[in-house]
Amino acid sequence: MTLLWLSYGFLSLVVLITGYLGLAFLPRLPRLVITWAVAGVMWVPARFQLPLLEEGAVYQGFAPAVIVAAVGSLEDNAQAMMPALLLTMVGAGMGVLIGLLLWWRGRHGGDYVDMEEDEDPPEPTVSRQRREPKIG
Repeated sequence: MTLLWLSYGFLSLVVLITGYLGLAFLPRLPRLVITWAVAGVMWVPARFQLPLLEEGAVYQGFAPAVIVAAVGSLEDNAQAMMPALLLTMVGAGMGVLIGLLLWWRGRHGGDYVDMEEDEDPPEPTVSRQRREPKIG
C-alpha cells in the first residue's frame, strides 16, 4: 500500500508541475490558484469501505477523496460520495488559499522598491565613442 501511495504522490507531482508550466500563458495569480486548487483536490484523503466476499466483512482504507467521490458516484452510493465530495471541496478551497498566499508573498516580498522616488537615475559613464574589438 505504501508503494501505491508513493507512486500516486510522484505522479500527482508530475501532473502539477506540467499543469503549472502548461498555464504559463496566464498571469501568476490565476496560475498559482488553479495549480494549488488541483493539488488540494488530488491530495485530500478520504476513508472508504468495500464489501468483501465473506458475509458482513468489509475492507476499510484511505484513498484520494476525488477517487472515492467518483467511485461513489458511479455506484450511486450517496453515503460514500457526500463526505468525500465535501472533503474534495475543502481541499480545493485550501488549495486556493495557499495559492493566494503564495501569490501575495511573492508580490509583497522583501525586495519592495518604491517607484515614486524623486531621485534622478545616474547618468551612464560609458563614452559615446564607438569602440572596435581588438583581436590579438
